[in-house]
Amino acid sequence: QVQLVESGGGLVQAGGSLRLSCAASGRTFSRYAMGWFRQAPGKGREFLARIVWSIGSTSYADSVKGRFTISRDNAKNTVYLQMNSLKPEDTAVYYCAVQPTSLREYDYWGQGTRVTVSS
Repeated sequence: QVQLVESGGGLVQAGGSLRLSCAASGRTFSRYAMGWFRQAPGKGREFLARIVWSIGSTSYADSVKGRFTISRDNAKNTVYLQMNSLKPEDTAVYYCAVQPTSLREYDYWGQGTRVTVSS
């Protein structure tokens, strides 16, 4: 069983910052990349950022490019999402996920951490 546990969410004022963490544990699993997603109330799930685990290359959605930064700590088996210049429209539940291979979808998901940005 693969477990992903997100943390770091909370309430922040617009313009503020938060750093989300996602720790992976459990049996050995294939991990091509890890990603961050979010789901706002009444909306579908939105891709935010991805990091290819072996080489550290990153990609971002246009909505967060320049404000959010994804990074990883191999030793801690953890991926991070640094979120700066937060806006009320960033309010959502944030999830991390594992993409086992480049040809597969994201198979493993965390339980989510809630981020609320007040205006």
